[in-house]
Amino acid sequence: MRTPLSWLAGRYALGAGSVRVAALGSVVASIAIIVTGGIVRVTGSGLGCTDWPMCTGETLAPTAEMGVHGAIEFGNRLLTGALCAVVGWVIITARLQEKPMPAVLRGGWAQFWIVVLNAVVGGVTVWMRLSPYIVAAHFLAATLLLTAAVYTWHAAYADGDDHADGDSGAGADRAGAPGPLARIRSLAGALVVVTALLVVVGTLATGSGPHAGDSSDVPRMPFDWTAVTVAHGVLAGAVLVLAGVLFSALPEDGFGAARRKTGVFLAVLLGQGLVGLVQSLTALPSLLVMLHLLGSALVWTGVLQVYFTVRRACSRPRGPLGDAPLPRARGAVTHA
Repeated sequence: MRTPLSWLAGRYALGAGSVRVAALGSVVASIAIIVTGGIVRVTGSGLGCTDWPMCTGETLAPTAEMGVHGAIEFGNRLLTGALCAVVGWVIITARLQEKPMPAVLRGGWAQFWIVVLNAVVGGVTVWMRLSPYIVAAHFLAATLLLTAAVYTWHAAYADGDDHADGDSGAGADRAGAPGPLARIRSLAGALVVVTALLVVVGTLATGSGPHAGDSSDVPRMPFDWTAVTVAHGVLAGAVLVLAGVLFSALPEDGFGAARRKTGVFLAVLLGQGLVGLVQSLTALPSLLVMLHLLGSALVWTGVLQVYFTVRRACSRPRGPLGDAPLPRARGAVTHA
């Protein structure tokens, strides 16, 4: 059955650059939705709109009497529409490529359905009057959206540059990766897992601390805030060590992009750790809370970039000793 997209694909074609720009736009939009969600929380605007999907029981938009809190909450809801437009553009540009980009298309549709999921969780957050558990789930759903966006961004280069390499790295596993490559892949996988734990424990620190919902009327999670914060810091230290070990294990030949991205990730992680330490010692000022939220999104984006880049480098055909990739065909494009 022909669809409007298949009809368009039969008449128009876009270059790979268009889908890469669209995919990058979805990453930026996903980070923005995390940051603006934080603005809603630290300004105490979570119930600026008292209902969902309507702002009130009678109106879609906030009324003048609802003040700035209603405007902030409604503005965050409007960003969901903008995000849908960006994700829709990713899907359209991926579908209109001369060479198929199945991974990008899958990533685009995954983002669409995660946006729908996040909107529903946002509605439940309002209905549950800012329960810290649902607030945490809302943040994690936004982080899941960022995950799909970064995957799509990476796939836009992987699909466009070298379809033979693929984006899963499964070929290297089937062939039996040499020892050093297996260790590198394991380190990259462990780095993602521990960073994910760091993010989850961060939501527990928020939910049990003084900023969960920004209202004394909202019950906190029944955890000791100091203990959870210490655990969060220990996990941050573990991520730092793992990233350092991975950086040392990555060879120059064939892993230059992975080394650069791991170095950037280390720098972002150190900055995020500094912000987290200062905010914990200074009674959690709102500006630092916002910076820490932004840092969380950047850290997660960075670790995914490291992981996907390492997997792609490991999956490329190698020489007989498995120490360096075979030369690419003349005219092939590489993505750093």
